[in-house]
Amino acid sequence: MRYAETGFNLEVDLSRGNIEKVETDPSWAELYLGGQGVAAKILWDRVPPDVEPFSPDNVLIFSAGLLHGTPVPGANRTAVNTISPQTNFLAHSLMGGFFGPELKYAGYDRIVITGKAPELVYLWINNDKVEIRDATHLSGKGAREAAELIKEELNEPNAQVAGIGLAGENRVYTASIEHGWSSAARGPGPVMGDKRLKAIAVRGTKDLNIAHPEELFKLCLEFGDKIADSDDVGDWMAVDEDDSFHHDNFAWGNARVRRKGFWSEELEDRWTRWKYDHLDRQTGCYNCTKKCMNVISWPGRKRFGYKCYGKDTYHMAAFKELDFTYDILGLAQEYGVDSYSTPQVMAFAIELYEAGILTDEDLPDFPADDGERLYYLLEKIVRREGIGDILANGVYWAARQIGKGAEAYDHNTTKKFEQIPIKLGKLNPPYFLMIATGEKMAITQIEGSFPQDPLPTPEERQEFIEKWIAVPDEKFKEIFRNWEKRNEISNEASCLITDWNEAMHFIDDSIGICGFLSSFRGQFGGGVIYHINNLPYIISLATGMDLDKDGLWRIFQRNRTLVRALNVRRGLRREDERPPEDHWAVRDHEFEQKLLDDYYAFKGWTKDGIPTKETLDELELDYVSDDFIKRGILSGDESPAPSDIWAGKGEEEKARG
Repeated sequence: MRYAETGFNLEVDLSRGNIEKVETDPSWAELYLGGQGVAAKILWDRVPPDVEPFSPDNVLIFSAGLLHGTPVPGANRTAVNTISPQTNFLAHSLMGGFFGPELKYAGYDRIVITGKAPELVYLWINNDKVEIRDATHLSGKGAREAAELIKEELNEPNAQVAGIGLAGENRVYTASIEHGWSSAARGPGPVMGDKRLKAIAVRGTKDLNIAHPEELFKLCLEFGDKIADSDDVGDWMAVDEDDSFHHDNFAWGNARVRRKGFWSEELEDRWTRWKYDHLDRQTGCYNCTKKCMNVISWPGRKRFGYKCYGKDTYHMAAFKELDFTYDILGLAQEYGVDSYSTPQVMAFAIELYEAGILTDEDLPDFPADDGERLYYLLEKIVRREGIGDILANGVYWAARQIGKGAEAYDHNTTKKFEQIPIKLGKLNPPYFLMIATGEKMAITQIEGSFPQDPLPTPEERQEFIEKWIAVPDEKFKEIFRNWEKRNEISNEASCLITDWNEAMHFIDDSIGICGFLSSFRGQFGGGVIYHINNLPYIISLATGMDLDKDGLWRIFQRNRTLVRALNVRRGLRREDERPPEDHWAVRDHEFEQKLLDDYYAFKGWTKDGIPTKETLDELELDYVSDDFIKRGILSGDESPAPSDIWAGKGEEEKARG
């Protein structure tokens, strides 16, 4: 009997209209857990490096996490993976809500989609009954509007729907997949549109087997109470009252200025009033007692929901305030565009216009007000009209298509993706590593276990570490105790911190746990619910696996290395691993390159960032090393990058730092 997982994938070939329920390999859970881990394995096996992102042979995967459908609170993050047209690398996206657990209850661990439908369709999954249905009548409809129409058409109000808007249909690179008030962005939206798949609707009513149900349920009741009672977990994601950090340290208008001192008590009062005067409710995702999503009813607009940074990006790009975001965000969500990247693309276009690189010929009747300009550009981009057809490809590609010096205004991309537009002083070395080497396309998918900055006094640092339950090893407490200045931290500590941050996100993204209960919360000391010390026991109760902390850490290493290998096979090399030049005011190229050497050596990678045969084979990824040798990516006798930090340390000691 399979526990925690259903043991089945739903395979859908849209070209042939073929649907199959396929039993999966039982060893996958032990090797990769689920979610993004198994998705990476499927993409490695089935998408060779010569397959283009918009090829029918590209695979789009919706994965439930291993713990979805179990009693574990906060297990609701669905992973959506494919090969991104923007980067040609793995697209990794997560969405909250209810989709993944519903998919489990329908009897499937993931949906694996290939091919390309001749006309717009949607997929209807109702337990064992699965249909590809006509969606031509939904063409051009907003993502949420289409979802409601589908539920009415099916007469199934409890169906969970994930779908695209006009941006996805037109293969806009920054298109998102919308599900309720959550979205999967940063890559899979345009691929879903290319496959002419408007939406997926799921309804499941089946049971899921748990290895030790009584013990797990009792434990989960305790976790649920802790989540509900903890003021510092989740709630802050939904508030706007004090957003001084983002507004004082992030770039406004793509990367033009840092508005230091912009935040004020008057501004805070005004924004708080706008929020609470129009707050419909606060809500959350499946089986979670935190309400970290604001649902806003704004005059003249459909209701929309948001949390965290999505509320900031539009008004930052337009040099406006929260009311501007409240007016445009609902429209943008209906079109289905990523609020992380799209405002940066629009601000980039405004910069080019003001520099004379784009002209009135490119932007006829371009408004004078920056806010009106964002509305203008949004319409152009989602329809791929005029200059919008170029801007729809994101800042990196648009800059190179436009030319005429536009590349100099590409302030903020890494690996061809728009990053969070930070404007800070001195470099934080672990953050350099996370942004440079991260393959999840956004720092928010990598950071969170270790604090961003040191505390000012030894007494404060000591108080912090005394309640720091999430640490995998006591050495992290010593690192934090002795850390006094952001930029003054050893390369060894930077590698360890980066590795721990990666570990928690890769684990969460495979089991489906929300990062704001786990990987993103370790930096707050005692407020974290899930961590490396208790997750092995939780996973064991759900699955029956014999798993301890070392075993879970090894699975992380395998999944992280497999993702690296997948991208290396598609061309990723050291030269791609550069954070935006103006993220930090003070830079030291020689130091950064030495730091990169040390990280590569720590990981067991070559000086070009390629996992060695020894590293791959030790992690039971010998099928990867065999492929690399056949393709000439490895010769088989490479050594890790040179580093005096790790010289003389045994492999086990290296893995633990």
